[in-house]
Amino acid sequence: MNVTPPKTEGELLERARALAGVPIDELAARAAMSIDADTVHAKGKIGELLERALGATGSGAEMDFPGLAIEMKTVPIQNGKPAESTFVCALQLMNLDRAEWKTSWVRRKLSRVLWVPILRPASADGVRARVGEAKIWSPSEREERELRADFEEIVGRIAIGDIEDLSARVGTHLQLRPKAATGSVRTAAPARDGEIVSTVPRGFYLRANFVEAVLSSC
Repeated sequence: MNVTPPKTEGELLERARALAGVPIDELAARAAMSIDADTVHAKGKIGELLERALGATGSGAEMDFPGLAIEMKTVPIQNGKPAESTFVCALQLMNLDRAEWKTSWVRRKLSRVLWVPILRPASADGVRARVGEAKIWSPSEREERELRADFEEIVGRIAIGDIEDLSARVGTHLQLRPKAATGSVRTAAPARDGEIVSTVPRGFYLRANFVEAVLSSC
């Protein structure tokens, strides 16, 4: 599967919507990939598959479609609702006293998003996971205010050394959760009294109920 990058947002959305209804295993076969799309652990591979199918070129600290300034997020949908929270980006835990919402990577990642629902079967009844109808979204003024408030609360608490007491319950729409394959992966973070602690890497995630509301409003 060799797909050239889309030249416009409209072309990207047209490509994504043309995949609506296509079973994931069928799309994977076109790309010579093997994916068990009905398992929760397949989300990363499905994202990679959709990136290939739509012509994404971004990697590392880039948007998925850098020429269009658009990020793509695949969302597993089960029983009509997002099945889990959606990863936004990793968070560098040091030097957060200088972090600002307006220049943050999380704000950049959420400035323009192509949402691609992945419709998973509610039970093992022979129905295969398939691509849903893609949607393009940018935060409204109200949504951005609320996301900014979450960001500033989370970052502020880490900056003053509360990293180990900061749970995923903090934040209305954004939450901070561990982002590592195993608990053995460690990174540095500020602690109280100017000390440095070793902790697991963290990432920003959007809560499932926020993503559900976004998909309903697009």
